[in-house]
Amino acid sequence: MARRSRTGKIVQFDFKPGNVIAGKYQISLQLGAGWEGEVYLVRELTTGIERAAKFWFPHRNQRNRAVRFYAKKLHKLRHCPILIQYHTQETIDVDGQAVRFLVSEYVEGELLRSFVARQPGGRLPVFQALHLLHTLAAGIEPIHNVREYHGDLHDENIIVRRRGISFDLKCVDMFHWGKASQENTQEDVINLVRIFHDAVGGPRRYARQPDVVKRICRGLKRTLILRNFRTAGQMRQYLENLPWD
Repeated sequence: MARRSRTGKIVQFDFKPGNVIAGKYQISLQLGAGWEGEVYLVRELTTGIERAAKFWFPHRNQRNRAVRFYAKKLHKLRHCPILIQYHTQETIDVDGQAVRFLVSEYVEGELLRSFVARQPGGRLPVFQALHLLHTLAAGIEPIHNVREYHGDLHDENIIVRRRGISFDLKCVDMFHWGKASQENTQEDVINLVRIFHDAVGGPRRYARQPDVVKRICRGLKRTLILRNFRTAGQMRQYLENLPWD
């Protein structure tokens, strides 16, 4: 049975491994939870294929606006390899209330926050962090090129699938409200810099960072960052022509 708030809103689904959903998917485990709902690893009963299923709390998806907007945005950005690929959506009944869920590809890997935390000193070497930032900027660039935005870039929304000469990354969620604007795009840029800043050690190590880091982070001052980069594409170009001391 779902858990509800004092006002009667569903705030936790708590599906158990083995539960069959919509007669098509079997719950394997919970992958995450947030403001909008919960995400589970599910297995298609007819094929055995693993998928990710995001279940929206009904009060966060009134008149199905959130799921519809999210699905259309993922479809529009289906050419962007850094994003998950949308498959379909379904509706189930939970304690007498209609709950919509969206099914997408399941991405295996490690959350960026966990990946960075287990590195020596809990941080990435500068050269490796620059490769990380370049991969992220190049991945977000095609989103900005079609005048869209991600809106929810942080180290718990990014999965590291492989690293070597370069990273293989996937963004597993995005913010879906609002039309794209210059401010949205710029917020993506600020978040990219913040991810890089945290990956190299955050505020406790910033004073000791080389100039190559400080020229990108600019003390996390928004106006200074946007003076250098207003889109992910500009950041990608800068990194590919990086001035070294």
